[in-house]
Amino acid sequence: MGKRKEESISKPGSHKRQRQEHRDEHSDESNEEENFLSSPDSSFSSLSTEGEVGIIEGIQLKNFMCHSMLGPFQFGSNLNFVVGNNGSGKSSVLTALIVGLGGKATATNRGSSLKMFVRDGETSADISITLRNQGRDAFKPEVYGSSIIVNQRINLDGSRSYRLKSKSGTLISSKKEELVGILDHFNIQVDNPVSVLTQEMSKHFLQSKNEGDKYKFFMKATQLEQMKEDYSSIMKTKENTCIQIEQGVERLQELKELYCKKKEHYKSIGFVNDMRNHLEDLKHKMAWAVVGEMEKEIQPIKEFIIAEEGNTKKFVQKIEECQVKVNEAEEKYKAIQDKLIRLNEEAQALHPQCTSLKADVQARRKAVNETEVVYNRFKTELKRLEKDDEQLHKRIEELKSSANRLSEPEKLERQRKITRLREQLKAFHDEEIMIGQQMDQFQQAVYKCKEEQARLTKESCDWRQALDAKQKQLRELKDSKTNTFRRFGPHIPAFLEEVERAYKQGRFKQKPIGPLGAFIHPKDAELTLAVESCLKSLVQAFCCDNHSDEKTLQQLMSKYYPRDFRPQIIVNKFQNTVYDVRHRGVHHPEFPSVLTALDIDHAVVANCLIDVRGIETILLIKSSRKAREVMQFNRPPKNCREAFTAEGDQVFERRYYSSAYFRPKFLSKDVEAEISHLEKEIESKKAHLTASQQHLHSLENEIRQNEDHLQGHRQHQKKLQIKVRTTNAEIADLENMEEHQAVDIRTLEDEAKENKCKMEAVKTDMQQLSRKMEELKSILQVAEKNFEEMKEKIHQVEEIAGPIKEELNQADAELETSKRRLQHYEEKQKEHLACVKRHKELLAVKEKQLEEKMAQARQIYSERLEVSRTVKSLDAEMNRLRERINTENNRHGNREEIIQ
Repeated sequence: MGKRKEESISKPGSHKRQRQEHRDEHSDESNEEENFLSSPDSSFSSLSTEGEVGIIEGIQLKNFMCHSMLGPFQFGSNLNFVVGNNGSGKSSVLTALIVGLGGKATATNRGSSLKMFVRDGETSADISITLRNQGRDAFKPEVYGSSIIVNQRINLDGSRSYRLKSKSGTLISSKKEELVGILDHFNIQVDNPVSVLTQEMSKHFLQSKNEGDKYKFFMKATQLEQMKEDYSSIMKTKENTCIQIEQGVERLQELKELYCKKKEHYKSIGFVNDMRNHLEDLKHKMAWAVVGEMEKEIQPIKEFIIAEEGNTKKFVQKIEECQVKVNEAEEKYKAIQDKLIRLNEEAQALHPQCTSLKADVQARRKAVNETEVVYNRFKTELKRLEKDDEQLHKRIEELKSSANRLSEPEKLERQRKITRLREQLKAFHDEEIMIGQQMDQFQQAVYKCKEEQARLTKESCDWRQALDAKQKQLRELKDSKTNTFRRFGPHIPAFLEEVERAYKQGRFKQKPIGPLGAFIHPKDAELTLAVESCLKSLVQAFCCDNHSDEKTLQQLMSKYYPRDFRPQIIVNKFQNTVYDVRHRGVHHPEFPSVLTALDIDHAVVANCLIDVRGIETILLIKSSRKAREVMQFNRPPKNCREAFTAEGDQVFERRYYSSAYFRPKFLSKDVEAEISHLEKEIESKKAHLTASQQHLHSLENEIRQNEDHLQGHRQHQKKLQIKVRTTNAEIADLENMEEHQAVDIRTLEDEAKENKCKMEAVKTDMQQLSRKMEELKSILQVAEKNFEEMKEKIHQVEEIAGPIKEELNQADAELETSKRRLQHYEEKQKEHLACVKRHKELLAVKEKQLEEKMAQARQIYSERLEVSRTVKSLDAEMNRLRERINTENNRHGNREEIIQ
């Protein structure tokens, strides 16, 4: 309902009506024609009278319809005409006036939506209209001043926003309700054809011949249609008010009837007093029933305390038995430990002897080889001398038979030739001896090079195996960056997936946990090697809840592991909480135990390591010197069995074992550092292997060169032997042609004797060398036998030590089991005594409460009542009575209130 000014109905433009809310819509501009623009307060007859409020002083358009900038236009106070060519913006000004003052897009007859008024290619359009605000009818003149500026922005999505400013440009409001109030105050009606007559409306009005359309135009222009709607609304309100009056009359009659009912109820609530008296009797019984039930509760507690005090002796006896077993297990463990220490000391003592015997065998073998070479050289010399002896005797016989055949000059010539040939023969013999010595040297060089080659070949093989192992470890570390389980073996992820599938298929009662190393994380990175040295193969072990799951896991492992290289499987009942080892664990103010030095993700893993390795009794001490001080120089801390250093060394009370590990393999947190370290080690091993290969190659070349030299000297020796034989043959031929002179024969005979003496000397040397060689061989056999016996002895000691180690581990496990059993019963005894103590305290509390309850019962009812019913049944009946009393009170009303 709009507020109307009291003016004459003959001035339609002066009537005010409530403006309707419009949706934000846009329209587009079409053909432009001349429009008539007038202020709603102006009259046709008074063109010269200047208005004071509601006059349109100016308008400005930006990106509106097809105009990027139109205006600003300043209008006069009276009648204004806007003229121009088609497309110049006349209709745009009128359309902007309707839309800018809150009109609908459809009211302009230029479009169906506001977004159609935004210029193509732009995101928004702006309209600014200035209204005069002067005189006594001004709207909030103290706020807006003499002019009101209405700014409207139309967005491309069809929404619009208002900004109402004062004359000075100060933002006053951005609400449409404020604009509607201004228009109502100024009686500006943009949808009234008398105020704003659009081109289409004027055409329709002028061209229409239907009297009904003209009458509708008249009704709308004079606001009679609005008055009709207001009258209908008033009549509807009157009808609703009459209905409410009729309903009030009916409600009054209902209240009178309710009064009569309440009066009747008052007369019928007398029996509630009886129920209250019964409730009071029940309260007396309840008080003494509580006392009776508390006495019944106290009796079992007394009986329990008497029974448990009798069981205390059994716990003491059980603890004494367990203590005896612990002492026996400790004695057994110490005896086996001493035996293993003696074997280890014996094995350590045998190793230097074994090394010495090995060096002795190598030296003896070298001496035998050198003696054999010399013996072979003498044997070759003997054959040559025997051959020379045969030729000399043959030549003597020939000379004796042909001594008188040749003349004297020929004899002299042949004698000179024979002398020259003998000198050549002697030079050949000297050269042959020298070549023999060189051949011996080359042969020795070949023997040495081959020994060095064998050593280097074995060393290269060892380096190659070590390099392959490091490269495999590097691959596993790199793979572990994406999957941490790969650090424990390349097949571990696939194996774990197989375990997961088997668990989902129901083949396991409890899913096995492992490898255990994946669930433990050292808090201090410097102790990682110590933890790994302590746990050893346990980091790769798996844990099962029962033996049935263990068998199933063994079957799955057979697909991925060789039989003798499977991880250990530990059967231990799964628990969700870690064992309480505060009483049996080691506590040191400076150094942590293995248990406290680890972050363990799973309680089962922690319990497993406690049971199998006893990690709560092992200290981790970074310094080996400090570890010796703690474990050996002084008495070890309570409950401490052993300790490990940061280098992985194992420290007992009387023993110290160095670690075989140099870097952690499974538990290191800094994978990148481990990868870098491994890469450096691999590069170092590759360089060493390359150098070894080069040295081996150079040895092969040296062996080949020496063998080539040896072969060349052998061929040269054969050629010399041929030359010797040829020269001997020439000498023999010449001597056969000579006369058998006595001097030459004696010379040959002397030479034959000398040759015979040489042969005897060579034979003697050969016999001596043969005896020496036999002695050396026998000594070598003895040395080899001693070396083999020593190796066998060391092997036997190691074989004996193996079962003893297992026996020691078993004894250690038995000792730990006995200690845990003793601790279990000690804890049970403590729990038992604590339980007895708690029950005694509870009994005292209950007796005190009983006394208080009896005192309260006497206050409620002085004489004791024997009640057979339970507190629960009495309480239930009392609650029922209270509910019934309350129900009756609610139903009939409170008696006192009714009386009042």
